[in-house]
Amino acid sequence: MVKNGHEAIPEIRYVPSEAGTVGVEVMTIAELRRRMHRHGEAEGARDAEGAGRAQRPDFHLLLTVEQGLLWHMVDFADHAVTDSTWLWVRPAQVQRFGDLSAATGTLVLFQPDFLDPATAGDVRLDDPFGRTLWQITAEDAPALRQALDHLAHEYGTTRVPAPTRSAILQRLLAVLLLRLTHSAAPAGTPPAEHTETFQRFRAAVETNFTWARDVGHYARVLGYSPRTLTRAALAAAGVGAKEFIDRRVVLEAKRLLAHGDEPVGSIGARLGFLDTSNFVKYFDQRTGTTPAAFRSRYRPARAGR
Repeated sequence: MVKNGHEAIPEIRYVPSEAGTVGVEVMTIAELRRRMHRHGEAEGARDAEGAGRAQRPDFHLLLTVEQGLLWHMVDFADHAVTDSTWLWVRPAQVQRFGDLSAATGTLVLFQPDFLDPATAGDVRLDDPFGRTLWQITAEDAPALRQALDHLAHEYGTTRVPAPTRSAILQRLLAVLLLRLTHSAAPAGTPPAEHTETFQRFRAAVETNFTWARDVGHYARVLGYSPRTLTRAALAAAGVGAKEFIDRRVVLEAKRLLAHGDEPVGSIGARLGFLDTSNFVKYFDQRTGTTPAAFRSRYRPARAGR
């Protein structure tokens, strides 16, 4: 359904190519660009800034660049992907490709249930707070490249029975993800004494952010002082506890505004705001724009309007 002359951000479902019917697909950035051209997405579906339209995939997407620079938006934050970084987009996140002609590289697409449960747990596949951009050191880069090349090679090999091929690809994807998540640790890992505190706080925020935005609430529920939560959040996320809560509220507001047709007032009510004006003021103070203006930015005008 379309309202206000703007199209909702589409959900992109995993539709494998003829050669990739096993839950994983490997392609180059050039191949993706050609595919988008065939579907009319590389020209007619680009905004005024030259970026592709925003979309919400129901699959995981890994992206690495060999040469050049590729800007990629994930959950309304722009990331610069270079030859020393990997980008991981998770299901239901809002993403938008930049200029695909600006870089060469590789993408790996895979369904959430393709990995074996043990590996999925080890790499925190279902973590809603999973890291998006991974910085790779010179020491780790060769092993990651070798893992990716091996996966790409076996993906292009079709002269084996389908069950065997699926098992090979599942294990090679596991190797790649294990290499990525265990060798490319985020810079500035928080001290051990803050880790558990922050994880408990983060989980509580994810459960209660639609109605609880006060640090004091989480301090009482978790048995910490507000100051302890703030120190833990600063160490782990680089922002204070209140800012962490607000960012989660704003992210959900952005997702709802961009993806659905729900009125601004209804979205505010879902996020615990008693009236529309309070929600608009809260959103504007933290993003520099109104909910309506944000929605127009990420949802292209409907043809003929």
